[in-house]
Amino acid sequence: MPPILFLADARHHNVARRLLAICALLAAGAAQAASPPATACALAAAPPSDTALVDVPFDIVDGRIYVAARVDDAGPFRFAVDTGASGIARADTRLVRALDLPRNGVAANSDGVHVAQADTTRLRTLALGELRHDDVDVLARDYNAQQSSDAAFDGILARGFFADGLLEIDYPKQRLRFRRDAGLSASQPDTLGYTRAFRIPVHIGTVETQAQLDTGANVAFVLPAALYAQVSDAPVADAPLTLTQGKVDGGRARVDVPFRIGGLTLPSLEVRVSSRYPEAVVGAHALRDAVVLIDQRSRRVAICPAQRGEEVIRPPCWAETPTILEDAQQGGRADPNAQSSPLRCLTKASAKCIRQVGTQSDQPR
Repeated sequence: MPPILFLADARHHNVARRLLAICALLAAGAAQAASPPATACALAAAPPSDTALVDVPFDIVDGRIYVAARVDDAGPFRFAVDTGASGIARADTRLVRALDLPRNGVAANSDGVHVAQADTTRLRTLALGELRHDDVDVLARDYNAQQSSDAAFDGILARGFFADGLLEIDYPKQRLRFRRDAGLSASQPDTLGYTRAFRIPVHIGTVETQAQLDTGANVAFVLPAALYAQVSDAPVADAPLTLTQGKVDGGRARVDVPFRIGGLTLPSLEVRVSSRYPEAVVGAHALRDAVVLIDQRSRRVAICPAQRGEEVIRPPCWAETPTILEDAQQGGRADPNAQSSPLRCLTKASAKCIRQVGTQSDQPR
């Protein structure tokens, strides 16, 4: 009898050692994965995180992006995501009518050229995925008067909606994500710092300037006339610039020098030119092949060229896992329900591995 017990214990300890070794490998892999990437674009290329508060698809109409949000526990409603808009949100009059929202007051707002007064209302809740804001005072006006029916929306998610985390807008995959457990830092060489949201450095040929990153602008670039004269001497065709509160004199031209915005380089672009608009703007059409990362906590932005045709990156799943798991179960000595059990560790790790593979291979491309 004693020799039999000894052999059983030896087998159990051998299996336990093998399980603990694999658990250590899994833990090391997890720790490596948890360490922040050296570059922002490596973070953008990483597999989607299961800790994201928001991971939703979006539609694109004329460059602008639209997501489905919920207001006062109703909806979904169509909201544009506009990094050029201040505050948390805006409400179109059709949302006000649909929810019978009360008039809350009056506030001034600007489209960069004109300043006007608009009504305000209060949203009891505004949610996208698991990201939610309560008791939000918003401007309420007719934003759709100059929109096509395809581009009409119920409201706008402005930059303040995403102020306390990392916003990722993946244009090629048409996916928007938001998380708080990752971010951008000055130590990442491919990030751009800003002082005033979101004015970032851009290069147009040999000229370096500041431009506002505006996902709500359905253009590639807007250049003030004085800046345009520095980068091109090509004639400008007359084309008024349409703003939120009206039109201003403007034109259209093609600039055949490279535009560099963070990690994205565009060989030439059609731009809008105006002597009335006060600053350069990077609009949505310039970003259609990019992944945009914005972290308002660190005041940093990254513009990453999309990775096309890449292989799906899968987590480290060990081929011997099923065999060792089966051996341990047959040994009858490991308790799969014990929190400290090597068998439980391996079972949980294997299940997580399978979930990660499924999540990654299901991502739209």
